[in-house]
Amino acid sequence: MGKISQEAKQRYTERVKEYKQEIETLQRREKSVLQTIETDAEGAGHKRFALADERLNMAALYLLLNRISLSMLSVKNDSFVREAHRCCYQSLIYLEEVVTDYLDAPFSEYSERLEAIAGMPEHQRYGIMHKLGFTIQSVSDDFGSNTKWRWSFVELEGRLATVAKNVVNLRRVISELDPRVDGYELRVAHLKLVRELLQKSADRYLERYTLATSRIDDFKRAIDFLLALKRLHTLLGEVEQAEVVKRKADVWKSRMEDEEKRAEQRRPT
Repeated sequence: MGKISQEAKQRYTERVKEYKQEIETLQRREKSVLQTIETDAEGAGHKRFALADERLNMAALYLLLNRISLSMLSVKNDSFVREAHRCCYQSLIYLEEVVTDYLDAPFSEYSERLEAIAGMPEHQRYGIMHKLGFTIQSVSDDFGSNTKWRWSFVELEGRLATVAKNVVNLRRVISELDPRVDGYELRVAHLKLVRELLQKSADRYLERYTLATSRIDDFKRAIDFLLALKRLHTLLGEVEQAEVVKRKADVWKSRMEDEEKRAEQRRPT
C-alpha cells in the first residue's frame, strides 16, 4: 500500500467529521440517562432498552467510519471495529440488567423483572433482538474470518440468545398463541428466532470447545443452551421436539464426562 497523501487524509477527516460528532452526542446522552437512572429509578427498564438501542446505533456509526476509511484511504481501521464490538457488549449488558442473563431457568425466576418493561410492545422487543443480531454479524464480517476476535462472537451470540428468550413474556405469549389473536404472527416469529438462536449457540459453544479452547466450561455451556431449548419446547407443549433435544443433550453430556475422565487420567499424579 502506498503512502496516503495529506490531501486524502484531509478529505477523509472532513468526510467523517459529522459521524464522529454524532457518536459524541450519543455518548453524552448515554451518560446523562445513566445519571438520571441513578437518581430516579422510575422507567429504568425502558431507559436501559433505549440505551441498548442507541449503543447499536453507535456501533453502526463506528462500522461506517471503518468502511469510509477503506473506501477513501484503502486502510482498514481496526480501532473502529473494536469500538463497534464493545458497543455490542454494552448493549447486551443494558438488556441483561433488565431481563437477566438466566439461561436454563424457569420463567418464574425472572418473570418479575419483565414488569419493568410491561408496556413495551412486542414488536419493539422483537425488533431490538433482530437489530442486535444484525449488528453482531456486521461486526463479525468487518473483523473477517481470520481475526483473533473470532471466538469472542460465540459469547456475544449466546448472550443474544439468552436475552431474546428472556425478553418474551412466556406466560402471556403462550396464552395468546392463537391465530385469531392480534399479533400472533409476530409471537410465532419471535419464538422461532429464540429456538434458532439457542440451538446455534449450543452448536457454537461445542465448536469453540472442539476447535479452539478444549475448556470443559465451553462444553457445559453448550449443554446448558440445549437444556434451555428443551425447557422452551416443553413449555410450548412441543413434546417431540423436546425429546429430540433431550436425547442430544444426553449424548453430549456423556461425551463430556468421557472426555473429563480421559483428561483426569492424563494428569500427572
